[in-house]
Amino acid sequence: MARIEKKIWPKMFQQLMKGKRNADVRLADFNVKRGDSLLLREWSPKTGKYTGRKLVRKVKSVQRIPILDFYRGAQLKKHGLYLVEFE
Repeated sequence: MARIEKKIWPKMFQQLMKGKRNADVRLADFNVKRGDSLLLREWSPKTGKYTGRKLVRKVKSVQRIPILDFYRGAQLKKHGLYLVEFE
């Protein structure tokens, strides 16, 4: 089981903390599987810095999402997206 560190913006961080959200869509540019843990570090796009708040969530499931026509960008086309569900 791996522990993977990722940035998360304040709005999504708050929703996870309050239990209003139990999944996240991520660029599929990293390896993740059921049982891994994501260390989510809150990142402020306004300041360009980490806020210091962190969450660890265990991965319940991972699904690859097909790329739809309205998505753009080389990274998105290269990697696709994940829907990561947490326990």
